[in-house]
Amino acid sequence: MTNQRLPANTDIVMIGAGIMSATLGTLLKELEPTLNIVVLEALEDCAQESSDGWNNAGTGHAANCEMNYTPQRPDGSVDISKALEVNTEFDLSRQLWTYLIRKGSIPDPRAFIHPCPHMSFVWGDENVKYLRERFKQMSAHHCYHGMEYSEDHKQIAEWVPLVMEGRDPSEPIAATRIITGSDVDYGALTHILFKSLAQESGVSLNYLSRVHDLKRAANGQWQVDVRNAHSGEKQSVTAKFVFIGAGGGALELLQKSGIPEGHGYGGFPVSGIWLRCDVDDVSERHHAKVYGKAPHGSPPMSVPHLDTRIIGGKKSILFGPYAGFSSRFLKHGSLLDLAKSVRPGNVLPMLDVAKDNWQLCEYLVSQVLQSEAHQFEMLREFYPNVQPHQWTKAVAGQRVQIIKPTHEHGEGVLEFGTELITAADRSIAALLGASPGASTAAFIALEILQKCFADKLTSDAWLNKLKSIIPTYGIDLKVDAEACKAIRAETAAVLKLENI
Repeated sequence: MTNQRLPANTDIVMIGAGIMSATLGTLLKELEPTLNIVVLEALEDCAQESSDGWNNAGTGHAANCEMNYTPQRPDGSVDISKALEVNTEFDLSRQLWTYLIRKGSIPDPRAFIHPCPHMSFVWGDENVKYLRERFKQMSAHHCYHGMEYSEDHKQIAEWVPLVMEGRDPSEPIAATRIITGSDVDYGALTHILFKSLAQESGVSLNYLSRVHDLKRAANGQWQVDVRNAHSGEKQSVTAKFVFIGAGGGALELLQKSGIPEGHGYGGFPVSGIWLRCDVDDVSERHHAKVYGKAPHGSPPMSVPHLDTRIIGGKKSILFGPYAGFSSRFLKHGSLLDLAKSVRPGNVLPMLDVAKDNWQLCEYLVSQVLQSEAHQFEMLREFYPNVQPHQWTKAVAGQRVQIIKPTHEHGEGVLEFGTELITAADRSIAALLGASPGASTAAFIALEILQKCFADKLTSDAWLNKLKSIIPTYGIDLKVDAEACKAIRAETAAVLKLENI
């Protein structure tokens, strides 16, 4: 049931109805069906912020094509260690989805996931040299079995004709392709998971329920104060465990919790704009997610890419995102979000990050000031024969990059990615950050289990069930090639994805 009277007490409160809460809630109910869970969402439906299909690239981030995960070392070699982490974390999501499909909780994988090749594409001698070395390193590892590489214009034109038509035949180019990639509609998946969860006993899904405060109750649990977004009615619920998965809104709630582990954290918001083509004659001629190299000084979420997207059964192409600045922490947030996030404890880390990241600031200013003609010039680098009249602008979701305190002389660092912050007593966890959060939701949920429910991960409690849901739990797929090959074949068959 939704929007019912909140219970006075519950086992778990989840703040935010995005893909992360949907994934964690689903996993917890599978492991402990008797758990009582209250989900609180400020908006009128789930998946309205970063989880919405149009607010993210839906890449199913497996670090196949995203070159920001494979930095070049000073000696010219390429470090693929981060890519391998993300690559195998996505395997955990595939295993969870496979389990839910077999159980019947997800009726049809085509409702949210489709096979789609992942490609990296570069031009210019130095970039070609980099991609050649990147391919050498990645293709030698079993996790990237089947990756292809080409510098041949004709071959690449067969893979992605729109990228090659109208291009200078003498221009040095290179591309990698891996056909086992996917396009994921995380908005659709979130709706599917919450629809299934809402039918479970002990689950209360509440929309238009904005959390305005949370504090320790007298019994050591958490009192979560909620206000109805329409009527203004106030309610409270006390929980043994709280998960703050509110996207850009998580920082403010973490600060309100007062836990020392959250002291000093700040956030830097980055907005995004897509160019979107819904013309069938164009979209039907492009079937890939094609990632380029990020402009110097840009945040990882701004890596340019020309993406096939399938949302609601309709195939479209997205290009971007073009980064911008907004002081909002959420797409539906307040212009005061950034100012309200400043606290005495995070002023110095935020100033320290600002001092060391002028290139990022300059990049964002340049993006904000870009004309429409400049935006299409960037698109034309990927699609030389682009017709601007066939494209429209679409606002992407807000992302809040983490400013993490180092606790040394008030210093801070700007983190690109996600970070899980948990209290020492394991009673509360907050997820901050952005990409590749949705794709690694199962990995993050497992991290929460390990940090906050470690006493349950035993053979006489949750462990055996967990291994039936995630068969490779406890196995390092980066090392165990046979386990990696076997589980990918198994999940590909159920998810209807390509396998090599």
